[in-house]
Amino acid sequence: MNFAEIAIRKRVVTLVFTFLFVGGGIAAFQGMSRLEDPEFTIKDALVVTPYPGASAAEVEEEVTDRIEIAIQELGQLKRIESKSDRGLSNITVTIQDKYKREALPQVWDELRRKVGDVQSRLPPGAGPSLVIDDFGDVFGVFVAVYGPEYSYAEIKKFTDLLRKELLLVQDVAKIQPFGERAESIYIELSRDRMAQLGVSAGQIADELRKKNLVADSGRVKVGEEFIALFPSGVVNSVEDFGQILITHVTSEKFEGSEGQIYLKDVGVVRRGYVEPQTEILRYDGNVAIGLGISTVSGGNVVTMGEALRKRVDELTQQWPLGIEVGLISVQSTAVTAAIQAFSSSLLQAVAIVIVVLLVFMGVRSGFLIGGILLITIIGSFVFLQPMGVALERISLGALIIALGMLVDNAIVIVDGVLVRLEKGQNAKDASIAVVAQSAMPLLGATVVAILAFAAIGTSDDATGEFCRSLFQVVLVSLSFSWLTAVTITPVLCVMFLKPSSQSGGEAADPYDSAFYRRYKGLLVRCIAQRWVTVAAVGGIFAASIFGFGFVDQSFFPPSTRPQFLVDLWMPQGTHIDDTTAQIAAMEEYLEQQDGVTHVSSIIGTGAPRFLLTYKPEKSNTAYGLLLVDVENAELIDGLAKNLEDWMADHVLEGMGYTYKFELGPGSNGKIRARFNGPDPAVLRRIASETQAIMHADPTAKAIRTDWRQRVKVIRPIIAEQQANLNGIQRTDITRTLEEGFQGARVGVFRDGDLLLPITMRATEAQRNDVSSIRNLQIWSPAVRAMIPFRQVISDFEVDFEDEIVWRRNRKRTITIFADPAVGQATSLFSRLRPQIEAIELPPGYALEWGGEYEDTNNAQAGIAASLPLFLLMMVLVTITLFNSLRQPLVIWLCVPLALIGVTAGLLLTGQPFGFMATLGFLSLIGMLIKNAVVLIDEINVQLAAGKPPFTAIIDSGASRLRPVSMAAATTALGMIPLLFDAFFAAMAVTIIAGLIFATILTMVVLPVFYAIVFRVPSE
Repeated sequence: MNFAEIAIRKRVVTLVFTFLFVGGGIAAFQGMSRLEDPEFTIKDALVVTPYPGASAAEVEEEVTDRIEIAIQELGQLKRIESKSDRGLSNITVTIQDKYKREALPQVWDELRRKVGDVQSRLPPGAGPSLVIDDFGDVFGVFVAVYGPEYSYAEIKKFTDLLRKELLLVQDVAKIQPFGERAESIYIELSRDRMAQLGVSAGQIADELRKKNLVADSGRVKVGEEFIALFPSGVVNSVEDFGQILITHVTSEKFEGSEGQIYLKDVGVVRRGYVEPQTEILRYDGNVAIGLGISTVSGGNVVTMGEALRKRVDELTQQWPLGIEVGLISVQSTAVTAAIQAFSSSLLQAVAIVIVVLLVFMGVRSGFLIGGILLITIIGSFVFLQPMGVALERISLGALIIALGMLVDNAIVIVDGVLVRLEKGQNAKDASIAVVAQSAMPLLGATVVAILAFAAIGTSDDATGEFCRSLFQVVLVSLSFSWLTAVTITPVLCVMFLKPSSQSGGEAADPYDSAFYRRYKGLLVRCIAQRWVTVAAVGGIFAASIFGFGFVDQSFFPPSTRPQFLVDLWMPQGTHIDDTTAQIAAMEEYLEQQDGVTHVSSIIGTGAPRFLLTYKPEKSNTAYGLLLVDVENAELIDGLAKNLEDWMADHVLEGMGYTYKFELGPGSNGKIRARFNGPDPAVLRRIASETQAIMHADPTAKAIRTDWRQRVKVIRPIIAEQQANLNGIQRTDITRTLEEGFQGARVGVFRDGDLLLPITMRATEAQRNDVSSIRNLQIWSPAVRAMIPFRQVISDFEVDFEDEIVWRRNRKRTITIFADPAVGQATSLFSRLRPQIEAIELPPGYALEWGGEYEDTNNAQAGIAASLPLFLLMMVLVTITLFNSLRQPLVIWLCVPLALIGVTAGLLLTGQPFGFMATLGFLSLIGMLIKNAVVLIDEINVQLAAGKPPFTAIIDSGASRLRPVSMAAATTALGMIPLLFDAFFAAMAVTIIAGLIFATILTMVVLPVFYAIVFRVPSE
């Protein structure tokens, strides 16, 4: 079946369908989702279990370990990581890569059942466990509501209103507040007054629980009615608490209240905010409340962002002056800017390709192929939109990468028609003949080019999912380019291409120009000196292998987002107020720097996940994060360096470091050495040795461990005999300590729809004075009176303990982090690795490498798992095309030689060979094979026409020189806009440099290999 003949005969139908594809493509483009970066599924869930009062070691052994054993029964499990803090177990459950997004809800349900089953085996006081399966939700809009002249309560009022209104905006999924302060009813008791009156904290707690307890009073039948009984006496206001009767006493102890003691007699009741805060948000130095806003699945980020901005503007105009909404991160703005930039790059690339075609193919042919290119690009959207492909960095970049390949098929057809026109054939016969000759070889070459990208399209890990749209775009656009090449292209050739006035019939030789004669002469000499040619190419190839060892390696490049991050780690155990004070000093410094526009600060935890590639830190009062907005990304390096120098002089107690966002999966801590083993002391010793090695390298920064420092613990030593005589148990002592300082929860207060905890504690002066611990009063049931704490405590010890214990796959694991101060992480890693691996480890201890090394290996393993299959398919396609083994052998002998151009390009430009460069190299293989298939097919055609083998090789080279060179030129020059994009630069260099040499391989070295394999003698 000749597609061209059918298309030409049904010209009207062909043109109508072409216009329909163009119109449908434009409509599909308008309806496609828009993102800054592609989405990938975070296959993690958190299992959080409280165990109040337990040390990290107790949490690990009694809670974390038991839950981990239950979770390990999940067949879908990939990895368990746990963090055991004092009083809290945090377990991160990671599911195997092969499970898609749609399967996760069922997996999480099974996880809940496993965790639920183990609850009965947890120690008293532990639990219940909470499974958080929306850990990977992305809040594309993150704003801060603040007002320097307004109280927190007033700011919260406006924040609640804003949240309520914005939930009604189209495509908004949910809104999560951040930095809110919970309220509490505080009962601050005077220890002296309680001792004087003989009132215990237990008595007060019992009365509070009884007074505010909801209990059923039953019902009574009155006539035909059955009426509920509901006595009064419930506490309805803060003032009512003071009137709660605690006990009766004798007049000798207390006068003035007829022997009755009320709560107001021993303490003060007030309504306030929970202290200390667990998370704090500041915006430009002002206390703020944040709102993280996520988009519904399949929603349009840009449309939602514009609607949110409009609604916020409407609401703020109704608010009093001074209430502001600060934009911490607005994905729609970044998406719009990114799509505009990439659309501009795409248009530039299309323009470059068309100009190249006009210069080398002539005006008429150039515009014809340029038109086919536009039809192919626009028509591809008809298929991409239903596939769920969004407009984002990868998909738009894939179009630019594919541009040169998209015109390859059309160039071959048009060039073949032009040659036949010059020989005197009419356009119709020429078009039909060229398509009949080239359709199947072009289809095979197109399939090979697509298969070169298939490994990334089938990789199940996060990196594969992140880059999947690259394969989808190449698959659709290249397939459609072949279809347009064999249908609409011959129709347009018949309509617009005419024989030139110089056409000389069959006798004319279009390859008799000086340029072609010089090329033929070169080819003749290379084939004549075939072994010299092979030796020269082999020497260059060996040099490229050696030179590749000097190419920097990386995973993904840093983002060009005009915002950078600053992590602050104070000594473990630092109060959140002290961490905030240090953050405030850093804010003050940054606000004085030129180029800084805004500074957002988060203290006590990481920020909500406002970017998919951002991984929040877990809760820690010693941790603070700054998000620094700058005028443009070029300022980041200078500002970050100045800030790190300032922190070295002013952050004396802690450690601060800066880093950029990543363009892809990954995080800071690019170098991670993980040691696992049973004994925490041994792990810390090994970690200290590792840190010493890292500190000795001047290019290493941000060196730290995830176990942090050991913290002080005040340990009262109970005098067992005296405690027993006074009827005092350990639980009485722990409760007294809690009530005396931090405060103990003794009930809840109902205020409308709010349930406020009631917290009982000492007065501020007493609870902030640690020396008063000896003078605490504790109730003695034996003597029925308050006695001094020192009567049942023999001594106090100050001890040190691990406040954090990390485990990985149920093994205690300590991780040491480092980042490069300059250059690539791989260079630093190559220096540190042999020294760290030389550390002598006791039996039962092991080292694993994480960070960028692990991420790169995992990503490459995801590709490598399916790459052999697709390479085999590529080989089989070439064998099927030629029904031969020797011709595919000639093609595949050239493939490794593409490394020559790649090595030269990366070394000359200084670009690293990262994950995207790896994809570029795979695509380069597809391009090389595609061009080689076209040349080998032409040799077969020439041989079938009766030419001698040597003449067939020379004439085929001349015949394919223009289309192959044109395809290479359009691809290479079309990639120029990507050279200025941080994400695609290394990939662009790989393809451009590799393709330049691959063209030489195809047009010179491949004919030499052909002559050797087929033993073609020189003439």
